[in-house]
Amino acid sequence: MDRSSLLAKLCIAPLPVPAEWYAIPLRLMIGFGFFEHGYAKLARGHENFAGILHAIGMPFPDLLSMATIAVEILGGLMILLGAFIPLAAVPMIVVLLVATFTVHLPYGFSSIKLQSYGAAGAHFGQPGYETDLLYLAGLIALAIGGGGAFSLDKYMSAKRDRI
Repeated sequence: MDRSSLLAKLCIAPLPVPAEWYAIPLRLMIGFGFFEHGYAKLARGHENFAGILHAIGMPFPDLLSMATIAVEILGGLMILLGAFIPLAAVPMIVVLLVATFTVHLPYGFSSIKLQSYGAAGAHFGQPGYETDLLYLAGLIALAIGGGGAFSLDKYMSAKRDRI
């Protein structure tokens, strides 16, 4: 293969790799991101997150705090493993929509708002809803396209098809 044909293959989508590999970076980022957010809330104590939920006027803050942490940790693990992705995506999408409309929407679209830079480093403003939309898009893409290569969903589907 000459250089021009190799360059052409690498410049035009899809790349010359198995199509189902699209899901791997999505699963890694979305799964780890959700897991990490849930773990951070758990490590600080669900009561602290419940206090935040109470401050923004959410009903049943203790229950919602524990439910959010469970959705983020368990949903994150399910996405990482590629297990029951459409099922896992539904409560994860609900958490994202609640966060978008109750916290991030008033701050606009951008998730990075550099306000100033000083001796202590960069100072950022409140994040907007951009990251929420990216997570939503990734979850929807995985729910539509499947968990892809090395997912439990693919393994279970192949096993079911052999029966």
